[in-house]
Amino acid sequence: MFLFQAEVVTNSPDVVAEVVKVGNATADYVNQINWSAPSWDLFIVLFFVVTVFLYGLSLGRDRIVVILVSIYMALAVVSNAPFIDQLRFSRAGGQIAAFRIGAFVGIFVLLFFLLSRSVLLKTFSNLASGKWWQVLAFSILHVGLLVSITLSLLPADAVSHLAPFTRSLFLSDGGKFIWIVAPIMAMVTLKGD
Repeated sequence: MFLFQAEVVTNSPDVVAEVVKVGNATADYVNQINWSAPSWDLFIVLFFVVTVFLYGLSLGRDRIVVILVSIYMALAVVSNAPFIDQLRFSRAGGQIAAFRIGAFVGIFVLLFFLLSRSVLLKTFSNLASGKWWQVLAFSILHVGLLVSITLSLLPADAVSHLAPFTRSLFLSDGGKFIWIVAPIMAMVTLKGD
């Protein structure tokens, strides 16, 4: 086993270094949690975990895929809505962020209800419901995407108070890219069994 570890380290030092870096950042984050005075970071992490297990597993894979499609559509609409840019000059930053988040959530909910009654859900329902680990994977990706998008709609001064680990995981360019692309890759690769 020791030789295998040495071989992995010599063949892929960048990957091992990244895994160690993420592990150290996670351990530092957990050590910094002050349970007597919870922060927004703790709320985000707890929201992530609770939502993945309760909400995601209760919906099932086909509904989560419809939710993912709704999230992508709502993001496209809110990101490209010209009236939000016009409001930027007439309102304070916090009001614009609240309007953008409200618009995103409203469009997302509307699209989910419309798509859940459409042919899209019937198409996914014809597939097998999937294994528990597929549902869990889709739940993690769905909630991570939702948290990443919501945090990215907040003004910069609001997210500056978050821990570096949270900002790196959900708001860095690489983090946002992974949260956007990973659900698409999962929808492509995880077929119904």
